[in-house]
Amino acid sequence: MRPELVCPAGTPAALKSAVDAGADCVYVGFRDETNARNFPGLNFSRKELEEGVAYAHERGAKVLVAINTFPRAGRPELWHQAVADAARLGADAAILADIGLIAHAARAHPDLRLHLSVQAAASNPEAIRFYAERFGIKRVVLPRVLTVQEIAAVNAAIRPVETEVFVFGGLCVMAEGRCALSSYATGQSPNMNGVCSPAAHVRYEETAAGITSKLGAFTINRFGRNEPAGYPTLCKGRFVAAGKASYLFEEPTSLNTLAILPELIEAGVTAFKIEGRQRGRAYVAAVVQAFRTGIDAVLAGRPVPDLDLDAITEGGRQTAGAYEKTWR
Repeated sequence: MRPELVCPAGTPAALKSAVDAGADCVYVGFRDETNARNFPGLNFSRKELEEGVAYAHERGAKVLVAINTFPRAGRPELWHQAVADAARLGADAAILADIGLIAHAARAHPDLRLHLSVQAAASNPEAIRFYAERFGIKRVVLPRVLTVQEIAAVNAAIRPVETEVFVFGGLCVMAEGRCALSSYATGQSPNMNGVCSPAAHVRYEETAAGITSKLGAFTINRFGRNEPAGYPTLCKGRFVAAGKASYLFEEPTSLNTLAILPELIEAGVTAFKIEGRQRGRAYVAAVVQAFRTGIDAVLAGRPVPDLDLDAITEGGRQTAGAYEKTWR
């Protein structure tokens, strides 16, 4: 089976770049807190989504709408409207995380295809089968905590439910859907507000030694005069422990699975997902083109070409992450 290439689109321009570069699907969000990338200058109005769906469909691509934050208790109307608008505007699927919202969508919009967001953190057959049998979920986006062999075992146990896995982009030290670090530091979190380490709370201070990056009241990192100053994400900061400064939780490194695409295809994965709705159209086009080339090579029986993506990876470093789990 030919796996789908699912690509990020934080803006209408990025959607067009992704489709033109060879994406089978693009995933987008509305311009509000119903999606987990609710950053200024990103996302789609209803009119823009309508136009984006038309552009994609004319070129044989699909549009998935991420409504993957958790509704506020007692105030689900914004999320219900987002689901209704996704269905009305012709989205090919809605990507949902909250079980109450999933129940609402299945009941109120039975013809809308539903995907289970990675924010739901469903990583075993029992959890996935529950969502499929109870709410008709057609696809689950797997958390980045499983090896290729574990993914193959999950696929064998949940068919015909599809799986989608991340193949490129930023990594998170937390199990998706379970992070409270940003909320602790700033009062806003990706799961509730759609923002991790929001820019309004970020500060850079110049000192005699270099640059200090802060998030709210917390110092996240210090950089020397000639050292690139990264964005102050809590889990990717350097902290002093036992007298040594180091990246205690996670280093700024990007996931890149180009080299193991054949193994992921063999494991029965339905769709390959690129992370990065907050990235620009040039990033989107470059990554989509690389993975389009890699997937097509594998399906044609050719080796994966050596494609250099260092220039657009976080920290200029790459890893296969948990898919290989070399620390075991």
